[in-house]
Amino acid sequence: MFNWAKQTLANVVGTEEPIYGPSAVKSVAEDAKKTPYTELTRDDLKWAAMDSTCVETQTFYFMADSGRLAFAQVIYSNVAGIRTTCQFNSKVFYTDGSKPLWSSTPLSHTEFSEDKSNFYAKDCALELSEDGKTYTIKSMNDPHAIVNLKMTRVAPGFVAGKDGKTLFGTDLSNPWGSMRHAFWPRCVTEGSIMTKDGPVDFKGKGFFSHALQGMKPHHAAARWNFINFQGPTYSAILMEFTTPPSYGTTVVAVGGIAKDDEIITAGCDCSAKHLKTKQDSENDWPEPTEIRFTWSGTTKDGKAVEASLECALGDRIDRIDVMAEVPGFVKNIVAAAAGTKPYIYQFYPHNTPTELKLKIGDQEITEQGRVFSEATFISATE
Repeated sequence: MFNWAKQTLANVVGTEEPIYGPSAVKSVAEDAKKTPYTELTRDDLKWAAMDSTCVETQTFYFMADSGRLAFAQVIYSNVAGIRTTCQFNSKVFYTDGSKPLWSSTPLSHTEFSEDKSNFYAKDCALELSEDGKTYTIKSMNDPHAIVNLKMTRVAPGFVAGKDGKTLFGTDLSNPWGSMRHAFWPRCVTEGSIMTKDGPVDFKGKGFFSHALQGMKPHHAAARWNFINFQGPTYSAILMEFTTPPSYGTTVVAVGGIAKDDEIITAGCDCSAKHLKTKQDSENDWPEPTEIRFTWSGTTKDGKAVEASLECALGDRIDRIDVMAEVPGFVKNIVAAAAGTKPYIYQFYPHNTPTELKLKIGDQEITEQGRVFSEATFISATE
C-alpha cells in the first residue's frame, strides 16, 4: 500500500519513483512467447483517451519519393485526471542541410467520433476510413505548415503479443501503468504540407504508430531507440525502450518486417544497439554514430526469419531539447523529476542507401532503402 501511495504522489507531482525492481513490470515480450504478434482490426486503432495520467499519440511518418521526410502527429495528454490537452505537431526534414520546419500548435474544441476512431479539433481532423485502411490528416492550425496528407496501409498492422501492452505495478493484476504500441509498418502516402515556400509533396511510403503511455512518460522509459526502414519491397520497423532503474532497467522491444499484403515476421525478438557513440558536449549523452538493429522470428508457414540493418548515421538532422520545445503541459509532467533531461537525436542518412539483410528460410535477400532513426535519452539507467 505504501508503494501505491508513493506511486500516486509520483504521478501527481512528478517525483522520482522508488525502486520496485523488474518484478514490477510485465513486458509484452512475455505474451509474445506464445503469440508473437496479432494483426490489427479497425477497432484496435481506437483512441483510449484515458481520464488518468497518460500520453497518447498517433504519429504518421512520410518518406517522399523526392527524398523529403516528414511526420505529423496528434498528442493527447492527461495530467493526473486534472487537465487534458491536445497538440498537433508536424515536421518537414530537408536533405540540403537546411533546418527542419517544425510546427507545434495547441488544439482547441477537441472531440472524438462516437466510435473513438476519428479525432477532431478546430481546424484539425484525423480520420480513419470505414474499411480501416486509410488515414487522412488535415490541419490548418499553423499557416506556415498546412497539412493535407493521406496514408494507406499496404500490409497488415500489428501489435506484439495479444494486445501490445507492457504493464507496470507491484500488483500486475491491477497495474498502475501501461505502455502499448500498434504499428502499420508499410504504407503508401500522398498529399502535401504547404509551407511559406510552397507545397512539399509527400507521395511515397509511410509508417504509422499509435502509442499509449498510460503513466508519466519518464516513469515508463529512460531510453528509446526507433528505426523506420522503407525499401522497394520490404519495410522494417523497431521501437525499443528501456525502463528506469525503478523497474529494473528492463528492455522492451517491438518490431516487424513486412512487404505488400503480408507481415513476414513481427514480435519482441528484436534489438537495437549503438555500435559507436560520441559524447554530446552540451548534455553528456552518448550520441550514436553507428547503429545495428536485428529481428528474428518465423513466417506464418514456419520458416525461420533473420534480419539485420547496420549503418553509419552521419550527421544528425536534428537534436531536440525536449524541455525547451515541448508544450507546457508535458513540461509540467517532467519538471519535478530528478535527473530528467530528455533529448531526442534524429537521423536520416540519405546520401547513401542503407541495406537491410534478410534471410527467410534458405532465401537470402539484400535490399537497399532509406532509414529514419531516433535515439532518445531521458534519464540515467544506472
